[in-house]
Amino acid sequence: MSLHLVPVRFRDARAFVSMWHRHNKPPVGMVFALGVADEDGVLRGVATVGRPVARMWDNGQTLEVTRTCTDGTRNANSLLYGAAWRAAKALGYTRLITYTQAEESGASLRAAGWRIVAERAPRRGWDCPSRPRTANGTEQMPRTLWEAAA
Repeated sequence: MSLHLVPVRFRDARAFVSMWHRHNKPPVGMVFALGVADEDGVLRGVATVGRPVARMWDNGQTLEVTRTCTDGTRNANSLLYGAAWRAAKALGYTRLITYTQAEESGASLRAAGWRIVAERAPRRGWDCPSRPRTANGTEQMPRTLWEAAA
């Protein structure tokens, strides 16, 4: 199957994530989104890129891939990760990060040239007395922090 990059509107990326993502809801915002389609123009995957979720990374030069999601098409995820980094660099950003959960292999990230920066211990969640939050099912999950190769 031949794949190519396509522009994707935020609402279409959210709908795709809503339909296909294994464990996360669609993101609430983004800086940009991109997609991958087959030779017939059928959307096979999307990536959303936004400001880093962790405040310590939000320095104006760093973006985070907040979601990648495919319908299972081979190599679509790697294509999205590589394109996200090229697009972020073209916009003037100097760093692109993302996280994977413990059970995810990171094969698509490795194929796109990304590297592991840190292993993160499970966190309790985002809920706190000053900002109550509803659990989304990804709490208590070890994560790996990745960075696109410079």
